[in-house]
Amino acid sequence: MNVLLIYPLFPKSFWSFEKTLALLDRKAMLPPLGLVTVAAILPQQWNFKLVDRNIRQITEAEWAWADLVILSAMIVQKEDLLAQIQEAKRRGKLVAVGGPYPTALPNEVTDVGADYLILDEGEITLPLFIDAIGRGESSGIFRSGGEKPDVTNTPIPRFDLLEFDAYAEMSVQFSRGCPFQCEFCDIIVLYGRKPRTKTPAQLLAELDYLYELGWRRSIFMVDDNFIGNKRNVKLFLKELQPWMVAHHYPFSFATEASVDLAQDQELMDAMVRCNFGAVFLGIETPDEESLTFTQKFQNTRDSLTEGVNKITRSGLRVMAGFIIGFDGEKSGAGARIVKFVEQTAIPTALFSMLQALPDTALWHRLEKENRLRNKSANINQTTLMNFFPTRPLAEIASEYVEAFWELYEPSRFLDRAYRHYRILGQATYPKKGKGAKKPLNWKVLRALLTICWQQGVFRNTRWQFWRNLWSMYKHNPGGISSYLAVCAQIEHFLEYRQIVRDQIEVQMAEFLAAEAQVKLEEEKAQVLV
Repeated sequence: MNVLLIYPLFPKSFWSFEKTLALLDRKAMLPPLGLVTVAAILPQQWNFKLVDRNIRQITEAEWAWADLVILSAMIVQKEDLLAQIQEAKRRGKLVAVGGPYPTALPNEVTDVGADYLILDEGEITLPLFIDAIGRGESSGIFRSGGEKPDVTNTPIPRFDLLEFDAYAEMSVQFSRGCPFQCEFCDIIVLYGRKPRTKTPAQLLAELDYLYELGWRRSIFMVDDNFIGNKRNVKLFLKELQPWMVAHHYPFSFATEASVDLAQDQELMDAMVRCNFGAVFLGIETPDEESLTFTQKFQNTRDSLTEGVNKITRSGLRVMAGFIIGFDGEKSGAGARIVKFVEQTAIPTALFSMLQALPDTALWHRLEKENRLRNKSANINQTTLMNFFPTRPLAEIASEYVEAFWELYEPSRFLDRAYRHYRILGQATYPKKGKGAKKPLNWKVLRALLTICWQQGVFRNTRWQFWRNLWSMYKHNPGGISSYLAVCAQIEHFLEYRQIVRDQIEVQMAEFLAAEAQVKLEEEKAQVLV
């Protein structure tokens, strides 16, 4: 059996970083971890080829070679997923699909011709699919029935199928699930509220394989909440540290975590010792009333500002997510988010309008209240809310666009990055030794020179850029390379903030025109009565 694994295109998004990646000749931030895990679960006597369409096109030879096409996608990849299903069916191929989007909205993929739906978590449903193939069945829907797999049995992903040079970072997974109950979150719907973790030996085996294959750069732990099971995380970090020492720190790590990480200094220190350099926090909003309403209670127990500062001082660069449009939200939410980001000096602040994702508690509540504008959703930052909020949508959209524009004004971004790294500079970093130092190759040097030209010569940030760089050299020379890598993000955000403004304004104009038309028709109907 020849299996072609296809990963659909992402639209331009907050995390796509095309211009930043181009500085290092990379094509995408992260590889499709789900698909290489699928390849590891399927029979190993089958033959596999993987094409990530964010890197390159599928060749005619690959289409001709395939007996079976397997695709996996998130909601933001919807458009290209549906197109690739249709393309495969046009060529007469059997098509199997899975991932978060088909699991949430299975009818949308069957409508365009998908033969097999491998839904929920693959460790349970892929064996059902394999059995169906063995019986000669040409279609089927495979579900777990609410059962969650034991991830300690998940095999090492087929990292060998990836084109390493195309990616900025590698990805691995330690856990699935999150213990909290945020109303808008689909993670607890997909993976449950009881975090399931791999064993330390299991994840170290994955790192061994990546090391054997030659990977020597950053690794993103894709867990939705890395610290959901703090006990098991600490056990893992205890074994990871000597592994990193023995291998001369070949990787740096980043991950996602809940903000209550700030309450556990022991855990933060262990992460820093293991060369974790960054963590993404779901802060959402500084408005406590909104946090309470959306059931994100973990963010209301302590000061968010103090929590962010404590994590930063511990040696972890903070990235954070923010959302506007919660029910009961008061005017000025966008400005309050900007103020919080500036106060905490968070350089990379993901900012989105609230979406009601399929099958979440928020989605079900809004459906009962007849407030859904459509029953699909898109978590991209260029998407207008898919429901009617409690305050005027035009007001929310205006605040959102202006806040996004302010956050990524070049001088403000560079100032936050500098202040953030000065706080990071107070942290105690692990002594990694000479063997851990990465050689300065031509690609890295060219990228550094480009950043210096764009921000230190070409733009009006030139004085600010060189002043900050000199100060970094004096106070935190070891953090300069990481600092410049963050500064490089503005090359992406300068373009993307304009895309956000343009697309939201177009969608808002269409929404207002539709509302005006409805009002006109209602007035006409009243006149006739």
